[in-house]
Amino acid sequence: MAEVKTQNDLDFERKHEEDLRRIRDFRLMDDNFMSKVFEDKPCAEFLLRIILNRDDLKVKEVHGQHDLNNIQGRSVRLDILAVDHENRAYNVEVQRSDSGAVAKRARYNSSLLDANLTRKGDAYDALNETYVIFITENDVLRGGLPIYHINRIIEEMGKSFGDEAHIIYVNSQIKDDTALGKLMHDFTCTNPDDMNYPVLAQRVRYFKEDTKGVATMCRAFEEVREESAREAKHEQAIESAKTMLADGLPYETIARYAKLPIEEVKALDTKKPA
Repeated sequence: MAEVKTQNDLDFERKHEEDLRRIRDFRLMDDNFMSKVFEDKPCAEFLLRIILNRDDLKVKEVHGQHDLNNIQGRSVRLDILAVDHENRAYNVEVQRSDSGAVAKRARYNSSLLDANLTRKGDAYDALNETYVIFITENDVLRGGLPIYHINRIIEEMGKSFGDEAHIIYVNSQIKDDTALGKLMHDFTCTNPDDMNYPVLAQRVRYFKEDTKGVATMCRAFEEVREESAREAKHEQAIESAKTMLADGLPYETIARYAKLPIEEVKALDTKKPA
């Protein structure tokens, strides 16, 4: 007797096929895929060595899709956060949209690195040297250059301010025969056989062709879907709470029906006395 598939079975199969197609089309310029590839220490180390033109850099730890929070509770999810053996911190982001790589986004990421990498009571001299690195789909700074280094200077003296906070933009449009150009070529490949660097091609091939690697990516997709569903549910709860606030319901009642913490309900009340 033939097995009868339920609607849930059919939905799962459809999502799985969609996931497999997405994996085949992924490039390192896609942030979710890039985060998985470069959470591997040898790959992250290789990436940073080329961008910074340093052979001596050794990565101590690396995290993909790492959340940082500010004191107001607003968070940002970093594609890659790495720390080397000299405790320098590196945030690497891929940005396909120009709006995602504006100057103040770089400033914000840099400030969050400082806020999250220090502890209460630390001296200012203990601040990590930091690098915020944007690898961009387009030439965001429009100078026709492969890479841009942004550092604070004392204008009247023409010398470095010395705060050790660095911002770098890498333009993926330039794919020449330099080490950086070859790296940018690899960032735009869907087929690992077309890549220049074996250390990256091997990692990409793992997630695209190996059974365990593909399963890892599929689980990541499912986690993204679940998180999106949670965020949508939370947004609906907030809208319901705002409606109930407008109707004058007590905080406790709103918190119970909307299933929100009472402090969050109070924060939504724009009419409460200062």
